Amino acid sequence: MNPTPFEVYALRYATHEGRRGRENFIFPDFHDDEQMPLDFFVWVIRSEQRTIVVDTGFDSDTARKRQRTFLHDPVELLARLGIAAAAVTDLVVTHMHYDHCGNLLAFPNARIHIQDEEMAYCTGRCMGHATLRQPFEAKDVMNAIRCLFEGRLVFHKGSATLADGIGLHHVGGHTKGLQVVSVPTARGRIVLASDAAHYWTNLRERRPFPIVVDLEGMLEAYGTIETLADGPYHIIPGHDPRVLSVFPHLPNQPDIAILHAEPIGHAAAFTPL
Repeated sequence: MNPTPFEVYALRYATHEGRRGRENFIFPDFHDDEQMPLDFFVWVIRSEQRTIVVDTGFDSDTARKRQRTFLHDPVELLARLGIAAAAVTDLVVTHMHYDHCGNLLAFPNARIHIQDEEMAYCTGRCMGHATLRQPFEAKDVMNAIRCLFEGRLVFHKGSATLADGIGLHHVGGHTKGLQVVSVPTARGRIVLASDAAHYWTNLRERRPFPIVVDLEGMLEAYGTIETLADGPYHIIPGHDPRVLSVFPHLPNQPDIAILHAEPIGHAAAFTPL
């Protein structure tokens, strides 16, 4: 029996327009002084039978603290797809950085899928180092612990099948417990790479992003997600603004990209693999 083909959407809720290329590569060169904005997304996977949300973004208070441009409340963006946060039963947290898990309590009925190593990482001795804990928010970690004590955290160790062919895959690198999500769609298997590849450029040029706990693990993750996906535009980077140019939008929703649709014409203008 073939897996159910899912619809998949990328929802942009915030941006960091003033960012430059040198901030996005661990070994920048002289070409990297140009502007290279970074967008923030959450993702939706759905079929007639189920809806799964991947990551929860951050809130307006965190946007002000981190000096990010807040475009939409992620929960409000979900509502534009007809999804009520309280009705979501499965939520995947790719990792616990502030921009991926900031609204957990808005999903009171969801089982939250996370890797063992990620919870151990964000609550363990690594957080004694200021550099390592900088991308985390204490309130988000405490909210995850609250969900744990409510019996809503579902732990995974390595790869797992979530439902109807949706795969969770531990890759590490960016954090110790980073996981990516593979999804069967009508155009083939898509990989929501999250921060295993912030930009297509990180992946295609093998130039890692500088926030990393395991550089070798990050480089190995590139090969893993390429193996999981059915093609170069089946890999969806976690922060690349070009996602909104490569894929068509939901009607009248410029910040919601349809990832199960074929890339639109000018995708071919990007550097081929």
